[in-house]
Amino acid sequence: MDSIIIEGGIPLEGKINISGAKNSCLALMTCAILTNSPLKLTNVPNLSDITTMSLLLKSLGLEVAHGEGDRKVTLRAKIITNSKADYNIVRKMRASFLVLGPLLAREGFAQVSLPGGCAIGARAVDLHLKALQKLGANLDLEKGYVIASAPTGLVGAEINFPIKSVGATENTIMAATLAKGKTTIRNAAREPEIEDLIECLNKMGAKITGQGTSILEIEGQQSLNGTCHEVISDRIEFGTYLLAGVITKGKIILVGVNDIHSKEFLDKVKEMGVNYTYTPEGLKVDCSDSQLKPISIITEPFPGFPTDLQAQMMATMSLVNGTSEIDERIFENRFMHVPELNRMGANIKLEGTRATINGVDKLIGAPVMATDLRASVALIIAGLAAQGKSVINRVYHLDRGYEEIENKLAKCGARIKRVVS
Repeated sequence: MDSIIIEGGIPLEGKINISGAKNSCLALMTCAILTNSPLKLTNVPNLSDITTMSLLLKSLGLEVAHGEGDRKVTLRAKIITNSKADYNIVRKMRASFLVLGPLLAREGFAQVSLPGGCAIGARAVDLHLKALQKLGANLDLEKGYVIASAPTGLVGAEINFPIKSVGATENTIMAATLAKGKTTIRNAAREPEIEDLIECLNKMGAKITGQGTSILEIEGQQSLNGTCHEVISDRIEFGTYLLAGVITKGKIILVGVNDIHSKEFLDKVKEMGVNYTYTPEGLKVDCSDSQLKPISIITEPFPGFPTDLQAQMMATMSLVNGTSEIDERIFENRFMHVPELNRMGANIKLEGTRATINGVDKLIGAPVMATDLRASVALIIAGLAAQGKSVINRVYHLDRGYEEIENKLAKCGARIKRVVS
């Protein structure tokens, strides 16, 4: 397995381009199932998860063409030749489960394996299935596959989610676009990636209102059209690189960002004592003279502090003078990076869903093991600031969500390289 080796202690300085949002792009790609016309996406990130989704969609009969070097992908589902999403593909990535709603809506039948992905805690698909049942689907579970059918089509319904779920909201929205009549979704997730999905679907001819709120109304259509849509920038990649600049006391400019999607995160960064300004090039962060202060955060659904930035923030907090706290309220098993950070000299204590971070004067490079996507990048952030050499093992997770991370950091002065084993 590949490893990343870092000689730490160098302040980052330079520009970093923020890629298109992985989580948005994956959902947008499944929209192509809903129409027999081409769907063209731009600002597509070059990630292994995008490759996995492309393979899955091709297995269903879609044409998938990636532009050479232009960050574009064109998808077309002239006909669906296969309504089974195979375990061998779906197990690699949880977002694969998003083909269920579109397949069921268009074909009246879908057989989709239960999903895989990062092992960060229970993320049951019950909410997806209950919502589709409300729309009239017949569901069975057989040998690890969800078998869904709606021979006479889906029918609009009132759906009330007991808790917010991004995936369930996305699957339900897409299914409802081709259902007969009106669907109302209450307590819908409000993430920017869902807003991006709704914008694209409306450009395809869907009629969805309530964008950006927790109540969505969808008037089902007989068919949808193709369109061209630009994927929003990745707010998690943005936050990750901002914190890399902070922890190394660097000066960086983040190019191609939309700060409106990161208000809670930026508020906490400012509370920590980080100064940032907006320039024509992008968001500029200068931490060369910053005296950082301890803070407390609680991870919550959008617009709260994102769980996908919790590990990176924890790594940064480990070098802040004083005691900081993190209360993780999204995933119960998302502290697997803590023992590895402590191996590097951090002083982090866990009690249930709460982490207490007592700031230390320095981190020391060490061999560490990545357990999931965000834990991987948190260890890289720690390694950038640590004294000496850090070796981050099992970094295959990184390629799922961070495009050319070594190159982006190296261009800002980091001594970082990937070793292929």
